[in-house]
Amino acid sequence: MSVFQRLSMIFKSKANKALDSVEDPRETLDYSYQKQLELLQKVRRGVADVATSRKRVELQIQQLEQQSGKLENQGRAALTQGREDLAREALTRRSGLATQIEGLREQHANLQNEEQKLTTAAQRLQAKVDAFRTRKETIKATYTAAQAQTQISEAFSGISEEMGDVGMAVQRAEDKTAEMQARAGAVDELLASGALDDVTGTAKDDIQGELDRMASTTGVEAELERMKMELGGGSGSATPQIEGGNGAGSTGNREGA
Repeated sequence: MSVFQRLSMIFKSKANKALDSVEDPRETLDYSYQKQLELLQKVRRGVADVATSRKRVELQIQQLEQQSGKLENQGRAALTQGREDLAREALTRRSGLATQIEGLREQHANLQNEEQKLTTAAQRLQAKVDAFRTRKETIKATYTAAQAQTQISEAFSGISEEMGDVGMAVQRAEDKTAEMQARAGAVDELLASGALDDVTGTAKDDIQGELDRMASTTGVEAELERMKMELGGGSGSATPQIEGGNGAGSTGNREGA
């Protein structure tokens, strides 16, 4: 195989593949149906043309027959008046018209046969076009249903281009959400361990929290001592009595003593 033959084969294969990708069988069927209708229209016009020619021949025959009858009457009239020469001339012309009429009748018969053939062909072609139209519509409906079923199946399976993009977008959203959750958890752990400072001051580490609690307890104890001293008149030994609870039990013990 030569280089040019290989190039030709490669070009034809790629062109065929490109045509297959852009070809819509429904449009091809509609185009074929349109061509068949045009052919049927041509056949019908042919039938009409032949019928017109046949009718024209019929009119010519009628005119010649009228002329022939007129010449016959003229010949009779000439003989009546003793003009045999005129009668002979009229009959001679009538004979020429008879030849023409015979030729036109042959043409009329041929045109009639041709018209019948074209009419039969037009009827057969009409039947084929009707059958093709029914089959075409059936194929188009089947193709449309198969195409819709394929698109639905591809959508459900996620292999279609549109649904593939949606699936990728969902996957990206899930990945970003998981990354943000992981980052938030890591930052919380770092803040809890003290590795990061809380700029808002709302979070403290464990040591600072314990120191704050100790300071708070010391402050409460000092405040309690101050209140005791105020209630005891400045004597730190006199402890005020509190009714109820454990304080009441202590008072009862002192009265019994």
